[in-house]
Amino acid sequence: MAATKVLTGAVNRLQRLIAGGLLLCAGFAAQAAVLPEDRLDILYHAFDGGGVTIDGPSILVRKDFANTVSVSANYYLDMVSSASIDVEVSGASRYEEERTEYSVGIDYLYDRTLMSLSYTNSTENDYEADTVGFGISQEFFGAMTTLTMGFSIGDNTIRRTNDDEFEEEAQGRRYSIGLSQVLTKNWMAAIGIESVADEGYLQNPYRFVRFFNPTSPTEFTLEEENYPDTRNSDALSLRTMYYLPYRASLRGEYRLYSDNWGIEASNYEVRYIHPVGQNWVFEAKFRQYEQTKADFYQDIYEFAGEKTLRGRDKELSTYTTTSFGLGVSYQVRSQYLSVFDKSTINLFWDFMQFRYDDFRDARESLRTDPNTDVPAGQESLYEFDANVIRLFISFWY
Repeated sequence: MAATKVLTGAVNRLQRLIAGGLLLCAGFAAQAAVLPEDRLDILYHAFDGGGVTIDGPSILVRKDFANTVSVSANYYLDMVSSASIDVEVSGASRYEEERTEYSVGIDYLYDRTLMSLSYTNSTENDYEADTVGFGISQEFFGAMTTLTMGFSIGDNTIRRTNDDEFEEEAQGRRYSIGLSQVLTKNWMAAIGIESVADEGYLQNPYRFVRFFNPTSPTEFTLEEENYPDTRNSDALSLRTMYYLPYRASLRGEYRLYSDNWGIEASNYEVRYIHPVGQNWVFEAKFRQYEQTKADFYQDIYEFAGEKTLRGRDKELSTYTTTSFGLGVSYQVRSQYLSVFDKSTINLFWDFMQFRYDDFRDARESLRTDPNTDVPAGQESLYEFDANVIRLFISFWY
């Protein structure tokens, strides 16, 4: 077990969060019926918190042809090093791995209709995911209203390190529809609905739940998790942006989520963007997320096999995330970059706090010092802080 790694849902979720760094420049109406701009983005991202570090580069290239077709390609690399609480409790040692992602896309513009097709492949040493997506966007009423619809399907293959016999499959389908509206010359708003249907092997092959040791009730023993093989979720989001007289803007978002595992969640975000002079743009944001636990989640069970469905992933527990972020962009004006229409350097930093209401720090009951031993099930509630940094350079041509 010492060489075994324990991947967590938190790592995967944070990978997606970091990967969204390049999308910050996409704009509020990113899916309006216009082709994406020709540009090159070179990104470095880093996450550090909870015993997990994730960092790596990403490169995104877009180019249009004949003002009707735009193609894009993206390379993304995560280098993960973890000695998180999940690793320590399971008895595994620190692990390191890489996740490589390639994606390509094509957009076709016909009159006021934009159609998009994309393919993404993500590979780890024990996990591979392929996703194909299609989207369509249509403008109405003099480009004041935009309707978007999207569909994607993903196939995932899950393996387990040092176990050549283990291989499972999972599939996911994602449906989305959105409507954005220009309300006034300074005010825009949008509503979006998303439904996701997952089936197959939806748990983590390295994760365990814990139960009281029958020979010593103050200690615990481990057994494998067992999740349902289907998961359906729905989300509703509301977004708005208001342009202020001095070229600044104020943006807000509110999102509701629920699934058939019993999780209900909500989050809101407020973002303020302020230009200074001709070259500088500053940004500040605040975001809060909270959720209830899954029906089959439990921090500790009374005995092995107490429940058929069982899980102890902290991402299935009741918790709150609060984050505060700052960002700055500088437009570079240099004769050495005159080959580009515009060039910017961008730096964003987020500070995140994770607070769990029913997930305990089981490491406390593993300590051997009799003066610090804590009985199983009475440990402190777990919490940790994290920092996310995204530094990228953008070139328009």
